[in-house]
Amino acid sequence: MQSKLPKVLHQLGGKPLLEHVIDTVELLEPHAIYVVYGHMGEVVKNALIHRNVQWVEQAERLGTGHAVMQAIPHIDENQQVLILYGDVPLISGQTLAYLLKSTGPEQLGLLTAEVEYPTGLGRIIRDSYQQVCGIVEEKDATDLQKQITEINTGIYCVSSKWLKKWLPQLSKNNAQGEYYLTDIVAMARNDQVSISVASPHLVEEIYGANSRSELAKLEVIYQQWQVNKLMNCGVGVLDPFRVVVRGMVKAARDCIIDVNVILEGHVELGEDCYIGPNVILKNVKLGKGVKILPNTIIEGAEIGDNAVIGPFARIRPETVIEQEAHVGNFVEIKKSHIGKGSKANHLSYIGDTDMGSRVNIGAGTITCNYDGANKHKTVIGDDVFVGSNSALVAPVSIEHNATIGAGSVITRDAPANQLTVSRAKQVSISNWQRPKKADKK
Repeated sequence: MQSKLPKVLHQLGGKPLLEHVIDTVELLEPHAIYVVYGHMGEVVKNALIHRNVQWVEQAERLGTGHAVMQAIPHIDENQQVLILYGDVPLISGQTLAYLLKSTGPEQLGLLTAEVEYPTGLGRIIRDSYQQVCGIVEEKDATDLQKQITEINTGIYCVSSKWLKKWLPQLSKNNAQGEYYLTDIVAMARNDQVSISVASPHLVEEIYGANSRSELAKLEVIYQQWQVNKLMNCGVGVLDPFRVVVRGMVKAARDCIIDVNVILEGHVELGEDCYIGPNVILKNVKLGKGVKILPNTIIEGAEIGDNAVIGPFARIRPETVIEQEAHVGNFVEIKKSHIGKGSKANHLSYIGDTDMGSRVNIGAGTITCNYDGANKHKTVIGDDVFVGSNSALVAPVSIEHNATIGAGSVITRDAPANQLTVSRAKQVSISNWQRPKKADKK
């Protein structure tokens, strides 16, 4: 990967490769999940410390068979063991459930796949009765065996009883000097253990990533799967190749998503939402009929029904915008509650504010919420009108139906139903001259 980051922590769809595998395995409700780690293992552990897995160190890395050897002492007798890989993130719960179901307690289950270009992959060897009798790695394969297109995915299902017997018999007498897990197939044949073969639902599920180029290919596949899920739920995606999903997205029908949209974290879209071009939504919940206009960024916020946000708006975390509110061009809102039908349409900053319903915020208005050490709150009642280019210096309250004259700096509470104006006296200076640029020498 040409990186200081361990391979399994490189991200696919905004999440580490290994975490994709853990999430999929959890769908199967396993008794336990064991992660065998080696290179930069502490970095991997720290990144996924929040996951409910058992960590097993492989201090000396001598192949896949050797990796499984490290975990097997921790597993009870006669447990069904599913062996997976941390750099194969697209494997589906559907495929793994099928493999588990098709593998009996006294069988060895293999996941194999037919691929057009098997170069570099282990080949499945079958006997004259088309029964699996072995697996040969590319470096050990003959020219004839290299023509086989059925490949070993490396994913197995087998009783711990058999693993405890077979793993000590593994040898590293091969081209790579490693303990091949694939050798347990021949051992199963010798012990007359029947071999069950299953295939993935989609062949792309078995793709791994050993380079940034391969990781990019996985990203393309993953994104197409995510976008297809959205479209299957009734979402209109105007260009499926220019929408990026980096999290869990729940979308109701008849939403429209335009180009260059990024959806991160947990995103929920109500019916009939419109997401314009170049929009980023991260950990956002939208009600019904919400319009997010172009070039808007929303993070950690909840937007009510039929609200309109943007274009070029930024909504920051801990913000709630009620139904039918409007937030327009170059408006930034942070940690605030915006009431039903309220509007801030131009060039404003609203921070640490509790705003009522039907409020109008004039262009250029800001809430001065930070005194250099602490944040303070602004409270704005229902039906307030704030004139353009006003500064509300928190802590301050603007009571219901108050009007703030344009250009005011409000430092004290403004009473209800009155006009409050705070400006310096206007003065004209007759002898003043506008500064001029100095002559160039």
